[in-house]
Amino acid sequence: MFAFSANSLLCRAALSETTIDASSFTTIRLVSGAIMLAVLSWQRNRTYPTEGSWAGGLSLFLYAAGFSYAYMALPTGTGALLLFGAVQVTMIGFGFAKGERLNWKQTLGFLFAFAGLLWLLAPGVHSPPIIGSVLMLIAGVAWGAYSLLGRSNQKPLETTAGNFVRSLPFALLLSLLFIQQTSLDARGIGLAIASGIGYALWYTALPMLRSTYAATLQLSVPVLAAISGIALLNETLSTQLILASTAVLGGIALFILAGHSTTKKGKPRH
Repeated sequence: MFAFSANSLLCRAALSETTIDASSFTTIRLVSGAIMLAVLSWQRNRTYPTEGSWAGGLSLFLYAAGFSYAYMALPTGTGALLLFGAVQVTMIGFGFAKGERLNWKQTLGFLFAFAGLLWLLAPGVHSPPIIGSVLMLIAGVAWGAYSLLGRSNQKPLETTAGNFVRSLPFALLLSLLFIQQTSLDARGIGLAIASGIGYALWYTALPMLRSTYAATLQLSVPVLAAISGIALLNETLSTQLILASTAVLGGIALFILAGHSTTKKGKPRH
């Protein structure tokens, strides 16, 4: 979780404290993640990753690019909360559209989470920049789509490695489109590489976690990101962010736990 939340901190630090541009950061981040995951895949199977899909690669790229450009303007904690909230709302909304029915606790949790996001974006003294917020919401929707695409795969590490490799042409095209704005910085490059390696750590651990545990553990990511931003980047913590975080994370926790409880009750006894 620390490695995953560190992605927000590393990205924010790179784009606010170094001269590296967002497109280069995105490309280096995806390249380093692809290399690390390909190495892990080779160590496990002695083959290069061939799993994954172009839809997965595109979704991953849209997430990474939106994430990078959003953090040019957003504080660490705000960006992490918007991202995480958008991911969960996307996945819950997709399930509902496919015919999944929610119990009253899940419905209440979803409404709390959605209301928290709206509250965070409401105009006010402490509301985040609108363009950065929209970009982060797009990144969250893309990550939600990426998660849905990979929900049924049987080889999570190999599939993720293959998707990272397929994201590289899109990242390189982005860098070419903004080549005149290219600005490389040694510290920024190092932060991008570290961020890419963080993905590898998460996807190595994920298959060993039960889905409910994984989803619940992710609730800590925006909190850890916010604390890190305050401690290391001198960012401020607004009352609006505290209250919105409580609504979003509390709502998602209620949704996850209510769904898990329903699943356990519905299991046949032997």
